[in-house]
Parts: sequence; structure tokens; C-alpha cells
Amino acid sequence: MKLALSIYHLLTSCFFGVIFLPLWTYLFFVGDKERVLRQRMGHYPRKLSEALKSAPRIWLHAASVGEVKAAISIMAVLKRDLPGCGLVLSTFTAQGYKSAKTLVGQNPVLADTVCVIAPIDVVWVVRRVLLTFKPDVLAFLETELWPNLIFQAHMLGIKTVLINGRISDRSINRYLKIRPLIKGVLSTMAGFSVIGEIDAERFGRLGAPDNRISVGGNAKFDLLELPDMVLRDRLRVLYGLKGCEPVFVAGSIRGDEDELMLAAFGQVKLLIPETIMILAPRHLNRIERIEARLREQGLAFQKRSALDGNNKTRQAQVIILDTIGELHQTYGIASVVFCGGSLVPLGGQNILEPAAWGKPVLFGPSMGDFKEARDLLVDAGGAVEVTDADDLAGHLADLLKFPDKAQKMGQLAQTAVMSNKGAAQKHADIIMAAVNGKIDPA
Repeated sequence: MKLALSIYHLLTSCFFGVIFLPLWTYLFFVGDKERVLRQRMGHYPRKLSEALKSAPRIWLHAASVGEVKAAISIMAVLKRDLPGCGLVLSTFTAQGYKSAKTLVGQNPVLADTVCVIAPIDVVWVVRRVLLTFKPDVLAFLETELWPNLIFQAHMLGIKTVLINGRISDRSINRYLKIRPLIKGVLSTMAGFSVIGEIDAERFGRLGAPDNRISVGGNAKFDLLELPDMVLRDRLRVLYGLKGCEPVFVAGSIRGDEDELMLAAFGQVKLLIPETIMILAPRHLNRIERIEARLREQGLAFQKRSALDGNNKTRQAQVIILDTIGELHQTYGIASVVFCGGSLVPLGGQNILEPAAWGKPVLFGPSMGDFKEARDLLVDAGGAVEVTDADDLAGHLADLLKFPDKAQKMGQLAQTAVMSNKGAAQKHADIIMAAVNGKIDPA
């Protein structure tokens, strides 16, 4: 372990030396130097550490938007069960930081949470941050395993835990290649509260002590919003829906899936001409390409940003969702949903959001990043895997032709999601056990 960690120390230090000047230059010109660069270097405004007066102090680290959502649900439990605790929420990405600030601001219970951008994983930087915030417990979300940060916390007597832990099909082999380093780091951690049994087995293979691993479920279930019928009705007006139109929402489309969606839609249109498709690319820089393909096929379309629900109403059968943050609400007006990133080898997207709305869910075979959610919904009868555009078209047409069947499938999906709430409590329990000294690395 010492040799592996020493090599990692050397590599991260050398890498930092190489990238520092280019990174500083880039951040200077994008105008975000003050917050991003200084915080990456472990320098935070004094007001942030001074605001963290409550005890115990708990620092949660999340990578990006998805992990932030799980963190928020766990933090709400901590504030309820440890009302005096001080919370720090760090994120690796700028988008994650914005999401953290937004979600914290929307929850009065978490109003005093300190949100920061995570420091780079270089020894002297992370040590400075740990001495600044002085957390009692440092909790990492999902697969955020930062060796220097974890080991320095251990050296300073700060307990570390992993919560809502998961290792995807794509990640496990990468971690196994550096197992000596990972095993040594995991041995210093007090506990591991993971999403599912397969995650428990994988962390065991990487060297986490079996007696410190527990299965808690997915905390993202706890932050899923219940259907808001008022919001749904507003969206129906915005999209000019009268009440009986079949609506197909293709969410978080990635790679060449836009072409596959259009191929499936073309087949369905022949059988059910009135079908409306809302196409939501995962990344907005794909919109021009989607527009070009629609023009090539002679399909009329509109952008969501051009609709206002008054004078500018939906006229076309294809709508491109070109706004940020509306996909979850848009699932509410769907008859059937397809979740992208799954007909291309990208690990899938979150199928729990449309399920929470009570919508039947279709997805492709690449769901390695959401295996537990996939198994849950498929076993419940609320979701179906499709293999290609033709298969998608067949299942889509069947569900749109028989709305009673689609409604029943959606109800099964929603019931499965709602019956699995409570994971946030289990993950918070691990943190509280560390706070109270009930778990500790040997």
C-alpha cells in the first residue's frame, strides 16, 4: 500500500506541476479564476469556514449533478436527526456546483450548508482543506475515491465513509488494474454503504473489508419528485395538448440515438399518424445535427424555447427540447418514454424519473450505469428493454395503440419506485455511526 500510494503521490504532484499554468490561463480567460482556481488549490473564502460553526461537521463530496441529488436527500436526513450538524457539500464539476447551490437554496433545512468546488487530489492541497474545514466525518458519494484526500483524512484522525456507493460494469475493470492502491485506501475507511449486492461484491473484490460493507439502496429514489398534476396541466397547455394525443418522449438522447428515434418514429407514424414526439438530447450541442436530420426527412419541427403557451403554440409533430432542467417535468405529459444513452454503449440514463411519473419506460441494452434501476423496473413489469429502432417502434406502437396497457405498465413502474424510498436514511445512518464512534477502521 505504501509503495502504491507513494507512486500516486508522485504522479499527482508531477501532473499538477505540468497542468498548473495552462489551467490558470484557461480559467483566467473564461472569467472564473477567482472561485474555481483558488478553490481547486484549496483556498476558500474565510467566510465559508467561519460559517461552519456547528458540530459535528460533516463533509459530503459528490462528483456532479447526479451525485448531488443523492447527497441532498442524505443531508436532509442528517439535518433532521442531527439538527446541530454543520454540512459542507463539495462537487468536482462546475455544473455540479451550480446544481448544489440551487438545490440547497430550495431546501430551507439546508440553508446553512457550505457549497464548494472540490480541491485537486494533491497532498498539500487536500491537507490544507482538511485543516480549514476540520470535518469530523468525510463522506464520499458513489465512486468518488480520492486516494490522497482519503489517506490525509485518515492521518488527521478524520473518519471517512462511502455512501450510496456503486461501481459500474465499465468501472470495475479499471479499478482492478490499480487494486494495490485502491485496497490500501479502502482499508483506512470506516464504512461502505452501497446501493446493491453487486456493488457490495465489487467493493469486496477491490479490498474493502466485508464487515464494513452494508447495502442501503439508492438515495436518488428519495429525491424523486411526486407527480405534480398542476405542473403537468401547464405543460399540456404549453404543448397544445387536448387530452388524448399519444405523446412519445425520447429523453437524454446521446450519440446516434437521434437517428434511431427518428427511424422508430417514422414507423409509428404510419400506424398512429397523430403521434407527437418530444426529442430531448442529453447535450444541447447536438441540436443543430438533429435539426439537419429532421429537414433531410422532411419532418416539420419546433423548438421548445419557441413555445409560450399563448400565441406561440405547438403546430409540428416533433418538438426538440432545447431548454435545460425541464426533462423531468416533461416526462409528466408523456404516454410512453424512452431513456437514452442505452441504444449506444454509454451506460444508460436515469429511468427512475419517468417511472416516478407513472410512465411506461423503454430503454436499450446498455444500462450498466443504472443496472439496479433497470432490474427493479423490469422485474416489476414497468419497463422493457428494446434492441434497436425496429424493436423500439414495435413496443412503442403497441403501448400507444393500447393506452390501458401503457397505463398499467406505468403504474407498476411508479409503485416499484415509491416502495424503494428510504435509502437516504440508511446511508445517513452510516455517517451518524461514524460521528458517534460506533464504526471505525481497524
